[in-house]
Amino acid sequence: MSRTEKIVIVGGGIAGMSTAAAIAKQGFSVVLLESAPEFGEIGAGVTLSPNAMKGLDFIGVCEDVAAAGVEPSRQRIQHWEDGRTLVTMDRSTQREKYGAPYVTIHRADLHDLLTGAARAAGVDMRTDSAVVDSEGATAILADGSRVTGDLLIGADGVKSVIRQRFEPAEPHFTGHVAWRALVPVTPELQSLSDFPGIIIGPGAMITRYNIRGSSAMNLVFFARQEGWTDDGWAIPADPAEIETIYADWCDDAAKLIAAACKQPMFKWAINARSALPNWIIDNQVTLIGDAAHAMTPFLGHGAACGIEDAIIMARALAASADIAEGLSRYQAARHERATWIQSESNANADRMQAQDAALFGIGETKDEESLGLFNYDCRTEPV
Repeated sequence: MSRTEKIVIVGGGIAGMSTAAAIAKQGFSVVLLESAPEFGEIGAGVTLSPNAMKGLDFIGVCEDVAAAGVEPSRQRIQHWEDGRTLVTMDRSTQREKYGAPYVTIHRADLHDLLTGAARAAGVDMRTDSAVVDSEGATAILADGSRVTGDLLIGADGVKSVIRQRFEPAEPHFTGHVAWRALVPVTPELQSLSDFPGIIIGPGAMITRYNIRGSSAMNLVFFARQEGWTDDGWAIPADPAEIETIYADWCDDAAKLIAAACKQPMFKWAINARSALPNWIIDNQVTLIGDAAHAMTPFLGHGAACGIEDAIIMARALAASADIAEGLSRYQAARHERATWIQSESNANADRMQAQDAALFGIGETKDEESLGLFNYDCRTEPV
C-alpha cells in the first residue's frame, strides 16, 4: 500500500486508540474522532492477558503498561458458601510461557499510555467530535461537519453508530447486571488482595483484582437479573442491592461487600451484540472492538480482542496493495476468532454461575488460558 490513504477512526476508547496508534506507526494518516470533551477512561479496572500485552508491545507500550499495572502471581476461584478454593491459577510464569505478562490495571492508566502512543505516532486527535451518521467513508458530526477518509473504522463501542450501517438492531440485554467499585487495600482486605480471584455461586459471582501497585482493588459484582437494561458506566448504584443479593455468601464476600459499600458504586446492564457475518461495506467501512463483537465479560477478553483487532488491522493494511485487500486480510484473520470468543464468553458465564458451584473445577476447567487464548500473537499471526 502507498500509505497515502487517510484513515478515519470513530471512537477513542481502548480499541480505537490502539488502532489509531498501530496504524499511524505504519505510516498512514489517521484522524481519531472522540465524542467526549477530552480523552480519558472511566474509573474501573481491566485485565490484560498475555495475548493483549503482545499487541501493546507492537504499539510500544507493553512494559509501560506492566509497570503501571500489577502482575499477579496467582489467582483462584472460591465457593460462595464457605470461601474454599475450588481452582488455583498460577500466573507467576506468564512471561516465560507466553512471551508477555498478565496484567491488571486501571483503565484510565492504560488509556493514558495509549493516548501518548497515538500522539507520538502523529494521530490527528479530535475531541468534541460526536459522530451521528456516516456516508461512504465520511463521518458526519453532530455539528453538521464532515470528515472524509479512504477508510472509515467504527470503534465506537456497543452502541456504535457505524455498526448501524451493517444492521439496524440495537444491543441486546444478556440477562446479567454488574456493580463496580474501587476500594483501598486495608489490613482487613490484605489476604484477599494477596490472593485475587473470583467467588462463584448460583447465578452470581464476585471478581476482585489489584491495580495501582496493589494499593487498590477493582471489585465487580455480577448477577443474573431482569428489569434493568441501562448500560452506562457511571450510573450510581444503591449498595443495598448487593447486600441483599449476596446476603448469605461467605465471610470473604462479606468483607468485599462491606468495603465496596463505603465507596462510590456504579451499576450497569451487560448488553452485547450478536455476531455479524461480515465486517466490511464497499471496501471502505469496517468495525473493530465492541462495535464489531461486543461480548459478555466472562472470559475477560473484551479489551484484549479490541487490541488484537487493532494490530491485525494495522499489519493487514501495511501488507496490502490497497484498502480492499487490507480489509479482506483483516476480516479473514479476525472474524472467526472474535466470534468464537463471543460464544465461549457466554458459555463461561453458565459454567461459573451454575447452581452447584462445588462442581466447578472437577474435570477439565475451561477458562481463557485452558482454551488457548493466551497463545495468540497478533504480531505474527498470518495476515
